[in-house]
Amino acid sequence: MKPAIPPRGCYRVQVLVAGRNKSWRNGLSSEIRRAGYQVTACDNGVDALAVLVLGLPIDVMVIDCTLQGQVCCAQLAIEARALRPSLHIVLASDGTEALAREVSDLVPDALIVPEAMDADSVAQTVRDALHTPRPADRGN
Repeated sequence: MKPAIPPRGCYRVQVLVAGRNKSWRNGLSSEIRRAGYQVTACDNGVDALAVLVLGLPIDVMVIDCTLQGQVCCAQLAIEARALRPSLHIVLASDGTEALAREVSDLVPDALIVPEAMDADSVAQTVRDALHTPRPADRGN
C-alpha cells in the first residue's frame, strides 16, 4: 500500500499554523499532527513570516482568517506568497467564511476550510493542498 502523502525529502510534511487564539491554534495543531504531519505554530503574523524568511522547510501554511496585528491574515498570505511562490496556503477560522473569501480574492489559489469544520476538516484540506499542483507551477 502506497503512502497517502508523497515523501518530502528527509523531513515529514511541514505545516505552519498562524493563529492568535491559543486554544484554536493548539486544537488545529493537534489535528494536523494526528494526520501525520509536522507542525510549527505561531501566534502572530510577524513570527510566521520570520519562519518563512529563515528558510525553514514549510509545505503548507494554515492561517486563521481572524488574525490581526502588524501582519494580519491578508497581509500574511500576500507576503508568504511573495517569499515562497510555491507555498500552499489554507485559510481557516471559527465560522467566518466571509473573511476567508475576502483573503482568497487576494490570494486566489488559497484553499478555504469549510465553515462547518468537523474534527478532520483542516487535516483533509491540508491533504487536498498537498495533492494539488504547487501554486507557482499552475501557470506552466
